[in-house]
Amino acid sequence: MWACEIKADSLHPDYPDNRLTTVVATYPRVIHAEFLTHRVFSRNAASSRAIPTAKLIEQVEQYPYIPEEWGANKPGMQAGEPVIDFIADASSREWRRARTEAVKYAKRLDAYVVHKQWVNRLLEPFSWITTVITGNEWGGFFALRDNPQAMPEMQRLARMLREAIAGSTPKRLDHGQWHLPFVDAEEAKEWSTERCKWVGAGRLARVSYLTHDGERDPSKDVALAERLAAERPIHASPFEHIATPRKPGGVPNNTPGWRQMRQDVESQVQSGDPVAESAAKARHG
Repeated sequence: MWACEIKADSLHPDYPDNRLTTVVATYPRVIHAEFLTHRVFSRNAASSRAIPTAKLIEQVEQYPYIPEEWGANKPGMQAGEPVIDFIADASSREWRRARTEAVKYAKRLDAYVVHKQWVNRLLEPFSWITTVITGNEWGGFFALRDNPQAMPEMQRLARMLREAIAGSTPKRLDHGQWHLPFVDAEEAKEWSTERCKWVGAGRLARVSYLTHDGERDPSKDVALAERLAAERPIHASPFEHIATPRKPGGVPNNTPGWRQMRQDVESQVQSGDPVAESAAKARHG
C-alpha cells in the first residue's frame, strides 16, 4: 500500500528556488499523527469518518499494515537492535491476530448500525491513509524524518517523498498562472482558470479525481467545493493546495511566496459575497 505520486510541481517566476509541490502519499495510519506535527505543509487526508466500514474492513483484511521490522524494547523512543527471526515472526503473527479481533468487533458494531466514525477507529492500527501534501519548505521534514532517530515507517515515508520530488521536473509559472493539483493537462487546456480551481478544490477535499460513487464528474467537484466554502465556519483546507505566485507583501501563509486560493475565498466570505460569482464561473467554464 505504500505509494507516492506528484500531482503538481511549480516554480515561482521570480524566485527559482521557491518550488511548490503537491504529492499524494499512502502510508500506515499509525504515523499520521506524527506527520501532522509538520505545520509547514497543507494537507488533506482520506478520513476514517468518511470511509464506509465495509470498505475499510476489506482493506484491512486484504492489505493490513504490519510492521516490517521489530526492534528490541529499551528506554527511550528508538527501538534497539532487530529481534531474532523467531521473535519477529511470532510478533507478526500476534499483530495479525489482533487485526482479526479488531475486524470481528468492528463487524459487530457495524451490525448494531453504529456510525462508522466510531467503528472505523478500531481498524486504524492496521489501516493505511492517503494524504494530499503541498509545501515549498521540505528541508526540515527531511532532516528530522529521513533520520535513524525516526520511526522506521516515518523514515520510509520521508525517503519516498524525497525521491518523488527529486525525480519530478517542476513547471515554471508566470504571475497569474495557478498551481493546480488534481487537474490534468487536457482539462487545464479546455477549461477556464476558475473552473480548474474549483474542480481541483472539490477533488482535493475527496483526495481523489472520482466521486464517492466512483464517477469522474467535474460538476459534482465544483458543487462540493462550493458547499465547503459556504459552510460556517468555512471548510477551507482544500483551497490551500491551489496557489498562484505572488510578489513581496501580502498576507503570510504556510507557503511563502504563493497566494493560496484559500485567501481569495476567505476574502470573498468577509466581503459578504461568499463564493457565488467565482463558483458560477466555474460551473459554466
